[in-house]
Amino acid sequence: MLESELFQTKNIGSMPKGIRNTICDVPGVKVGHVTLTDGDCQTGVTAITAHDQNPYHLRIRAASHVLNGYGKSTGLVQLEELGELETPIVLTNTLSVGAVSEGLVRYTVEKTPEIKSNLATINPVVFECNDAFLNDITALSVRPKHVSQALSLASEEFEQGAVGAGRGMSCFGLKGGIGSSSRQVKLGKSVYHLGVLVLSNMGRLPDFICAGQHVGPAIEDAIKADVAGPEKGSIIMIVGTDLPLSERQLTRVARRTSVGLTRTGSFLGHGSGDIALAFTTADPVDMKSRKRTHSVEQLDERRIDRVFRAVCEATEEAIVNSMLNAERVTGRDGNTRFALRDIVATMGAS
Repeated sequence: MLESELFQTKNIGSMPKGIRNTICDVPGVKVGHVTLTDGDCQTGVTAITAHDQNPYHLRIRAASHVLNGYGKSTGLVQLEELGELETPIVLTNTLSVGAVSEGLVRYTVEKTPEIKSNLATINPVVFECNDAFLNDITALSVRPKHVSQALSLASEEFEQGAVGAGRGMSCFGLKGGIGSSSRQVKLGKSVYHLGVLVLSNMGRLPDFICAGQHVGPAIEDAIKADVAGPEKGSIIMIVGTDLPLSERQLTRVARRTSVGLTRTGSFLGHGSGDIALAFTTADPVDMKSRKRTHSVEQLDERRIDRVFRAVCEATEEAIVNSMLNAERVTGRDGNTRFALRDIVATMGAS
């Protein structure tokens, strides 16, 4: 017997949350979506920006960590080498990585026309998950123009669930998609924020754990559906913070997303591409500066455990939020993913 109280995200973690409880509690961070929904087309684009200035000129420190490399993301090689972002981060479906990369390059050239005369290059950072269960992924419905549209809609307030890149995604055999959560991190008299945004598309329903309770089997019985196939499909976890962290420290933070992920029941299956990226808005690098040196503040690592706790809690809650905010979707060939919120509502009424 399931109780709706089991799905209260207030039961996830102990650290204080940000006002919005999203990645946009980090000052300057914004998120925008373009959602494509028409019959067999159930997909989209989600864009994340770290500040309002040109990211090619004002670059932020970042690092990535690949938990399981069954994925087709772009831009991670240079990111690992240089430890900085020079474009917004964009999420989409697997076969749309090329179109989105083109769109991100075109957007950057439009905002930075001197790239052409300087013979410079661009490192577009694009992540993907496979939404083929609900979306006709081979139709290549996402086009380069959708990137600039998503970026133009970026805001501190954004929808979660079956929107943007999350429109066709599945999570633990139910409807997944975009989810977010945040935590406050207090250091002395200063209060920083750490937020996580996920594109959830992984897991087996029998394994699903919510707020420490193994609820998957009971949900499977309630919906009377067999969705217990192999774990595959991937999850992208984007961590943003205003904490002063080095690229090395950001790598350590990105690794801890795995704790929040496994708390929900995922075991990082063979066919699941599980990738994390962490960035900080602290001490950005001004590429127009003529200075020969750049001062960077870095957290004393004797204080970093609270940051690790924050990313674990926020990742776990973001995954659950991606499910609780998602609506039921029917897409390609009539395939359907049930919404966790509908199941919870039914339990509350019974």
